Amino acid sequence: MGTQSTRRWTREETLIVFNLYCRIPFNISRASHPEVQRFAALIDRTPASVNMKIGNFGSLDPKLRKHGIKGLRNASRMDKAVWGEVHNDWSLIEESDRLIAEREHELSIHSGSKERPQREASENFAVRKMRENQSFFRTMILSAYESKCCITGIDIKSLLVASHIKPWAESDNSEKLNPQNGLCLNALHDRAFDRGLIGVTDDYAILVSSRVSQSGSNAVRDLFSKYAGQKMHMPSRFLPRADFLAWHRNNVFIE
Repeated sequence: MGTQSTRRWTREETLIVFNLYCRIPFNISRASHPEVQRFAALIDRTPASVNMKIGNFGSLDPKLRKHGIKGLRNASRMDKAVWGEVHNDWSLIEESDRLIAEREHELSIHSGSKERPQREASENFAVRKMRENQSFFRTMILSAYESKCCITGIDIKSLLVASHIKPWAESDNSEKLNPQNGLCLNALHDRAFDRGLIGVTDDYAILVSSRVSQSGSNAVRDLFSKYAGQKMHMPSRFLPRADFLAWHRNNVFIE
């Protein structure tokens, strides 16, 4: 640990910390955060240095800059390379997950703790990996939207869904894990979004299908119609991409 201040950051370490950057809201990242401390132990760095690396990534985030949040100013060439690499191919998150799992395994052996029991052999690897990816996607989206529905503002986590704009089944490996392909919605509005009853314009105004307006229910008016034309609540980072929103309007949304 004594030489880590002069030890160069590797791509693996940087990719692992980028994984963490996606997991926790930027405004609560600090050296005392439990996840910052856990990841610091995994890569044999101090929590302060890991938190600084998160600050470096924050300086590269255009959405944070729009909020006047500049992050730190000493982003390295490696930070910029990893940032660009992942944003060009979000399937690299799977690589970072694998690196984290390997570090956790090594740490458990060195600490003398028992290894976590293997999952049942009957569980299909592809199914398990899909669950892990979806769990990470949910963590990223809820973090970006500060655990609030982007339409109603509902902030009860158990009612929130990390909704894909371009559905999982229609997305390639990079699009599946791209947080700019996600919205934080409550379960009802997630269902409505999937069924094309609501959509979002390129400038983030909420669209409501004419099928909804045909209902005479007061509940429907209160839950849907009143939001038509309003701007959605914006995420602190990972702004939804216009091409994903357009895909949903062209292929799912019902006029």
